[in-house]
Amino acid sequence: MPDTVSLRTEDHVATVTLERSTMPPVFFAEIEALFREINADSNVRAVVIRGAGKAFSYGLDLPAAAQEMGQHFQGSTTAGPRMELLGIIRRLQGAFDAIAACPVPVIAAVHGWCVGGGVDLIAACDIRLATDGAKFSVRETRIAIVADLGSLQRLPRLIGQGNTRELAFTGTDVGAARAKQMGLVNETFANEEALFAAAKSMATEIAANPPLTVRGVKQVLDFGEGKSVAEGLAYVAAWNSAFLASEDLGEAMMAFVEKRAPVFKGR
Repeated sequence: MPDTVSLRTEDHVATVTLERSTMPPVFFAEIEALFREINADSNVRAVVIRGAGKAFSYGLDLPAAAQEMGQHFQGSTTAGPRMELLGIIRRLQGAFDAIAACPVPVIAAVHGWCVGGGVDLIAACDIRLATDGAKFSVRETRIAIVADLGSLQRLPRLIGQGNTRELAFTGTDVGAARAKQMGLVNETFANEEALFAAAKSMATEIAANPPLTVRGVKQVLDFGEGKSVAEGLAYVAAWNSAFLASEDLGEAMMAFVEKRAPVFKGR
């Protein structure tokens, strides 16, 4: 059983809970395995990630990392140990790559601090909600590390180059209001209870839509990043040519005619 993360699935919504406010080395393997499980589950239609502690995440558990991996961060400058360190970094990156690769929308519900690896994590999500008191920091620069788990790659498309460079160069802390102004956060809420309720409500609303269509929307959006409009249009035309016809489309039409709520089955 995972020690640092837990999973509960109800009414097509998977809730992933960060059981610790820091990320020891084992966390990365456990959350990657959890998301590989979610990504293979056709019953899941939306995901919420939340924290169980006083904060969403303070980022990497530095003492635990130093104890487990310290020998890789210092000492020999020969190629072998450097290659080992490269492999470790790539494995850690895979954890948040698995979140970004989730075929259904992932909502991060952030309360308290979201620092370092916490920002890497939420940058891999589709939607970010936060409490009014949440604080965010790309803190790695202050401890002599170039952030290497996704913030420097994913934040520019969310908040632009200027805001990303400000956060990364300074390592400064920003509150929820500034994070919303930047576009890092979609919406803020008065307290944790309101935050988690809003995240669950949004996930439930997503889950009520035709699941294959939602997956298609996410795939088309992901494909379009860095592509031209023409390339994006060609891709979505091919997508709909292959997948437009479905039982859910027929259900949507019948529900409209019969003036009732549709019930989508993902077929």
